[in-house]
Amino acid sequence: MKFLLLGPLSVRLNGREVYVSAPRQRVVMAALLLNANRVISVDHIAEYVWDGVTPPSAAATVRTYVMRLRQSLGKHASARILTRAPGYLLELGEHESDLGQFTAHRRRAAQLAERGDLEGSSAALAEALALWREEPLADIPSRTLRDVEGRYLQELRSQTTELRFDTELALLRHAEIVPELVRLVRKHPLQEALVSKLMLALFRSGRQSEALELYRSTRVLLVEQLGAEPSAELREVHRHVLSAHDRPRTPDPLVQRASAPEAAVTPTPAAARERSGWPDPAQLPSVPLPLSARSDVLARLRHHLTTAMMPPGMVVTAVVTGRGGVGKTALALHAAHTMRGSSVHGQLYADLGGAERPLTARAVLPRFLADLGVPRDEIPGEQSERESLYRSLTAGRRLLVVLDNASSATQVRPLIPGSGSSRLLVTSRRRLADLEGARTFLLGPLDEAGSLELLGSIVGPARVGGEPRAARTVVTVCAGLPLAIRIAGTRLLERPHWSIGHLARRLTEAPRPLDELCAGDFGVRPCLDAEVAELRRTVPAGIDPAEVLAVLGADGASSVSSSKVAVMFGCSEAQAEEALDSLVGAHLLGAPAGGLYGLDALLHAYARERAEAVAVRQHDHPYMRAV
Repeated sequence: MKFLLLGPLSVRLNGREVYVSAPRQRVVMAALLLNANRVISVDHIAEYVWDGVTPPSAAATVRTYVMRLRQSLGKHASARILTRAPGYLLELGEHESDLGQFTAHRRRAAQLAERGDLEGSSAALAEALALWREEPLADIPSRTLRDVEGRYLQELRSQTTELRFDTELALLRHAEIVPELVRLVRKHPLQEALVSKLMLALFRSGRQSEALELYRSTRVLLVEQLGAEPSAELREVHRHVLSAHDRPRTPDPLVQRASAPEAAVTPTPAAARERSGWPDPAQLPSVPLPLSARSDVLARLRHHLTTAMMPPGMVVTAVVTGRGGVGKTALALHAAHTMRGSSVHGQLYADLGGAERPLTARAVLPRFLADLGVPRDEIPGEQSERESLYRSLTAGRRLLVVLDNASSATQVRPLIPGSGSSRLLVTSRRRLADLEGARTFLLGPLDEAGSLELLGSIVGPARVGGEPRAARTVVTVCAGLPLAIRIAGTRLLERPHWSIGHLARRLTEAPRPLDELCAGDFGVRPCLDAEVAELRRTVPAGIDPAEVLAVLGADGASSVSSSKVAVMFGCSEAQAEEALDSLVGAHLLGAPAGGLYGLDALLHAYARERAEAVAVRQHDHPYMRAV
């Protein structure tokens, strides 16, 4: 029995191929294979089957697909699919799938490199790469599965290819690998790791001028297409080639330096020897398809994380901030998934719960330490010892640590990896300005084009194109907030008899529009309620910002100045400005423009609800008595 995934999905039993013809059963089969010997939840499978927009009956339908898949595979193979709460587990031996064999060859290569057998290590890596047939998952009808897991598999293949080239360079086989490197660089001209290896191979083959020309053309491409200069590693190779005049007779010291985890984008034999006994966690959750409207900030975020340099003792850190539901987590995970090839020692992920249910480092560190290979009974009990061990294990490694939904810098600091080449990516509703050395990426609402693109990705571009005016009304009420747009799109999917115009009328005519922006457990109102709750934990001296928001809702204006608020509350303009700035910091009010603070459609609706909620106390406030 053999399950093949490194190319078109195929199941071979007793020399014959068993073809799973039903498209969604193939999605289920691929999801089980990619998580072989691990439980994958029904909800996770459903995300793949319906590309993140699951119907109410998803769980029952997935169980039906699994039943039919078992029938298709026959008695012997179907017995491997076990029901395990909260989903299913595919029980598979390592050599019963090409992906399992691939992993075994990679592990064998690391073991041989550890013993100093670079020849055997290179052969094992070549055997691993020979298992690849075509692009994996191309025949699986799931954009989410292809985008997340397919990209991961391709990056795994790319990482292994580069590791084999490193081994060949260490064996002084530079001339032999030039043709293959030339072909790959032509196919992937912006992959700087490949370019640097080809430059070294050309240089060591006595082709210094070609190596320098390759650097020049690559730099032009990087500047023109990405607006970025070559990485520090590629620039160092360039300097080395420029400064050398003779072909080296012995292993190049630059190659030896590049073997260190701090400098290498992919693991070299030395790196493999150093870390062969430690697991490489891969904890990134799946993520919806990327939006072209976010491509610019995504490119800037990824560029910072991959190229920024920090002084010794500090870690490159990025904080993605913005209001609840604006898409911080999606952006961060897209960036993280594109960096799987460069975070060669793995990716750690934790949802810190936000201000509503904050998770402390005391709760997170034991899991991180266990994921990094520390037996649970050897994890220290003292928090300070846990932090020291965590820094020791991460120092000198190339990890990506993603901390989602942080509420404060205090929550983040103990989880900063040790100094070296690791990267830290944080999402938070707060700017975390007191997180030392962090670069902030403020994520705002989508513009109209981006909003329509998102709505079209959910309900279909044809449906949006058929009712353009109604679609624009829907995204205007949603104020460019991806969460609101996704909920609106989900409601349209759940009610195919609704036109977009019908939803637009409900949104514009409803006395409480936020009631229309709820789907299952998701809603816009809980995000705004959480902001108010957090705001009230840090009420400044003077007037209550939450009370200001309610008064603005009663007033009905779409913008306000600090001087008007001062008149409303009978306070100084400085106190009014402080309260308004607190609302801006909590994403409950737009930043001032021309001296006016603005409320978009969603914030205006929410402020009106706040005013209605305190209407029973309206006589307590002179201004609200007047309105």
